[in-house]
Amino acid sequence: MPGPHAATYYSQRASAGLIIAEATQISAQAQGYADTPGCYSEDQIKGWKAVTDAVHEKGGTIILQIWHTGRMSHTSFQKNGAAPVAPSAVRAQGKTFIKGEGFVDVSTPRALLIDEIPGIIADFRHAAQCAMKAGFDGVEIHAAHGYLIDSFLRDGANQRRDAYGGSIENRARFLMETVAACADAIGADRLGVRLSPVSPAGDSNDSDPQALFNYVVEQLNAYPLAYLHVVEGATGGKRDHLPFDYEALHQRFDGAWMLNNGYDRAMAIKAIAEGRADLISFGRPFIANPDLVERLRGNAPLNPLMDPSTFYGGDAHGYIDYPTLHETAA
Repeated sequence: MPGPHAATYYSQRASAGLIIAEATQISAQAQGYADTPGCYSEDQIKGWKAVTDAVHEKGGTIILQIWHTGRMSHTSFQKNGAAPVAPSAVRAQGKTFIKGEGFVDVSTPRALLIDEIPGIIADFRHAAQCAMKAGFDGVEIHAAHGYLIDSFLRDGANQRRDAYGGSIENRARFLMETVAACADAIGADRLGVRLSPVSPAGDSNDSDPQALFNYVVEQLNAYPLAYLHVVEGATGGKRDHLPFDYEALHQRFDGAWMLNNGYDRAMAIKAIAEGRADLISFGRPFIANPDLVERLRGNAPLNPLMDPSTFYGGDAHGYIDYPTLHETAA
């Protein structure tokens, strides 16, 4: 459940054009990291309602990003120490965070049975409904970074030979059925989708990502989505580590186009001016700069980078105590 610090943190950043709240699990099975929130129970809805109320009171707009971590999980997060679930029993080369132990290797997953897949899609639908009940203005489906939906898309992780594996059309089926279910539940205009075509995060790899994501975006274009959120390059790293034509995706989508990864003020202004994006999302700069919008608007200096020693748990320090421009001046 989100605690009171979460409500403070997000309300401090209510000047954002749109807040995309942290990745939030759709079920207990979906958890893959310590202390990450869920949005599928009444208590969790109440916890998130305090967050959305705080943001709305300051005139902000906030949506919830929902996920299932899939094979990027660990047996310690699963009921009775069971294996995490994935499209196939292919272990990811990645780590997760466990309280008291720090970063550890993710566990080897088991392949989902085909008759289990509708239940997970129903969990996405339920979480989207819970998010709206909690007062969010919309929902973003996390289909990136090697988590469950993304691993279904990739032929490096998906070795199935049924209706959810093999061809690009089959590997995209899980995503499209999830989008359809959530759009039906809350309306496509309240729904966004996040993709990371060539990010190696989560050990996600594919033999032909251009063909894969050309198809995915064409299929998503059938829905009047609120936006499509695309991570360029390697998450938190180089934006050009692999050749990829992002504009080819953009041309296949008629709705709002959001880009992410390593943007600064000048890069963002240029991308908007050139028509390569309608929106730019900022992650890390917003941690240390609650008034990032004001700083970008006035081309003011940013606070020093956030303190990594305060990540993954802790208290208010390094979370809600970064100063604004006015506080620094005072």
